[in-house]
Amino acid sequence: MLKREINLARNIQTKLLNAEIPKLVESELTGTSIPARLIGGDYFDFYPLTDGRIRMVIGDVMGKGIPAAMLMILTRGAFRSAAQSTGGPGDTLTAMNNALYKDFRALRSFVTVLCADWDPKQGTLTFANAGHPLPLLLGGNQVSELPKVSGVMLGGLPNQIYEEKQVRLAPNQYVLFYTDGIIEAQNQAGEQFTRERLKKILLENEGKSVQQLEQAVVQSVYQFSNGMNQKDDITMVLLRI
Repeated sequence: MLKREINLARNIQTKLLNAEIPKLVESELTGTSIPARLIGGDYFDFYPLTDGRIRMVIGDVMGKGIPAAMLMILTRGAFRSAAQSTGGPGDTLTAMNNALYKDFRALRSFVTVLCADWDPKQGTLTFANAGHPLPLLLGGNQVSELPKVSGVMLGGLPNQIYEEKQVRLAPNQYVLFYTDGIIEAQNQAGEQFTRERLKKILLENEGKSVQQLEQAVVQSVYQFSNGMNQKDDITMVLLRI
């Protein structure tokens, strides 16, 4: 009975998490999430805005399994509600924190979130950060982090204001949003995959489609882990201009 209920919860989460990926005219977008257990606490989502921008979010709830998954559902609801009523990623994070703070404090949990707007008309990516790893920018045989922007994780402190930064993206550049389950994956020697290995995989696969690049990252993590149990959820979003 319990197994059946867990499988039902997994199906519900999969349907909610695997939201429809917007079809872009001159760029590519994809996303995937592989939970460490039957259900996970990572999250990504897209929200097309009426002016043509795509608001996207990736998050990592503290903990794993059913408790983290329940908090992920709360986070998804807060994003969907905030995305349609706020002007930019910083305001979206502020609204999400205001909505989630009391619940997360009561449960002694938090969620790290990176929220960004891709504006295909202007060619700009505007982003704000609530304690999440910075996305990686791939292009011209180089990989770098997006400019640093700091912010307190959602549920950490009340009444937070989140700074925004903006970059202009060039044709054939990629932006990888990811959770730490990728770079902290371990092999049998206890070594971590690390951000440097992730950068190397990106460089080796520059020029491929976002789906092919996504698959290359997943396969590389599995090959590195070499049969070790996956300890954390693996989630990424890839945008290619």
